[in-house]
Amino acid sequence: MNAIKAHYDGRVFVPESQVMAEINQEAIVTLLDTQPEAVSNKEHLLSLAGRITHKDYLELERALEETEKVFPDDQQCS
Repeated sequence: MNAIKAHYDGRVFVPESQVMAEINQEAIVTLLDTQPEAVSNKEHLLSLAGRITHKDYLELERALEETEKVFPDDQQCS
Protein backbone atom coordinates (compact mmCIF):
# COMPACT_ATOMS: atom_id res chain seq x y z
CA MET A 1 0.00 0.00 0.00
CA ASN A 2 1.33 3.44 -0.94
CA ALA A 3 0.24 6.89 0.21
CA ILE A 4 0.27 10.00 -1.95
CA LYS A 5 -0.38 13.63 -1.17
CA ALA A 6 -3.06 15.30 -3.29
CA HIS A 7 -5.48 18.21 -3.25
CA TYR A 8 -9.06 18.56 -4.48
CA ASP A 9 -9.45 21.17 -7.24
CA GLY A 10 -13.24 21.30 -7.05
CA ARG A 11 -13.68 18.50 -9.56
CA VAL A 12 -11.01 15.82 -9.04
CA PHE A 13 -8.18 14.91 -6.69
CA VAL A 14 -4.85 16.09 -8.14
CA PRO A 15 -1.70 14.23 -7.02
CA GLU A 16 1.15 16.50 -5.89
CA SER A 17 3.78 14.07 -7.15
CA GLN A 18 4.04 11.35 -9.77
CA VAL A 19 1.82 8.35 -9.06
CA MET A 20 2.81 4.84 -10.02
CA ALA A 21 -0.52 3.02 -10.37
CA GLU A 22 -2.31 0.68 -12.72
CA ILE A 23 -5.32 1.88 -14.71
CA ASN A 24 -8.49 1.20 -12.69
CA GLN A 25 -6.42 0.35 -9.59
CA GLU A 26 -8.55 0.83 -6.49
CA ALA A 27 -7.61 3.56 -4.05
CA ILE A 28 -8.79 4.83 -0.69
CA VAL A 29 -8.98 8.62 -0.29
CA THR A 30 -8.73 10.00 3.23
CA LEU A 31 -9.76 13.62 3.72
CA LEU A 32 -7.74 15.47 6.36
CA ASP A 33 -9.35 17.92 8.78
CA THR A 34 -6.69 20.55 8.16
CA GLN A 35 -6.88 23.10 5.36
CA PRO A 36 -3.92 23.03 2.97
CA GLU A 37 -1.48 25.90 2.80
CA ALA A 38 -1.54 28.18 -0.22
CA VAL A 39 -0.97 26.24 -3.43
CA SER A 40 2.52 26.69 -4.85
CA ASN A 41 3.09 27.93 -8.40
CA LYS A 42 4.12 24.40 -9.42
CA GLU A 43 0.95 22.86 -7.98
CA HIS A 44 -1.20 25.54 -9.60
CA LEU A 45 0.46 24.96 -12.97
CA LEU A 46 0.01 21.20 -12.68
CA SER A 47 -3.68 21.57 -11.79
CA LEU A 48 -4.22 23.78 -14.83
CA ALA A 49 -2.16 21.72 -17.24
CA GLY A 50 -3.37 18.31 -16.11
CA ARG A 51 -0.87 15.50 -16.13
CA ILE A 52 2.50 16.47 -17.50
CA THR A 53 5.78 14.67 -17.16
CA HIS A 54 8.59 15.94 -15.00
CA LYS A 55 10.58 16.65 -18.17
CA ASP A 56 7.68 18.76 -19.53
CA TYR A 57 7.48 20.66 -16.24
CA LEU A 58 11.21 21.44 -16.33
CA GLU A 59 10.84 22.73 -19.89
CA LEU A 60 7.94 24.98 -18.85
CA GLU A 61 9.89 26.18 -15.83
CA ARG A 62 12.88 27.13 -18.04
CA ALA A 63 10.55 29.00 -20.42
CA LEU A 64 9.03 30.93 -17.51
CA GLU A 65 12.48 31.83 -16.20
CA GLU A 66 13.38 33.19 -19.65
CA THR A 67 10.15 35.23 -19.65
CA GLU A 68 11.10 36.71 -16.27
CA LYS A 69 14.39 37.89 -17.80
CA VAL A 70 12.52 39.67 -20.62
CA PHE A 71 9.83 41.12 -18.34
CA PRO A 72 11.41 41.94 -14.96
CA ASP A 73 9.06 42.48 -12.01
CA ASP A 74 9.37 46.25 -12.30
CA GLN A 75 8.04 46.26 -15.88
CA GLN A 76 4.43 45.68 -16.81
CA CYS A 77 3.68 43.81 -20.01
CA SER A 78 0.58 44.99 -21.82
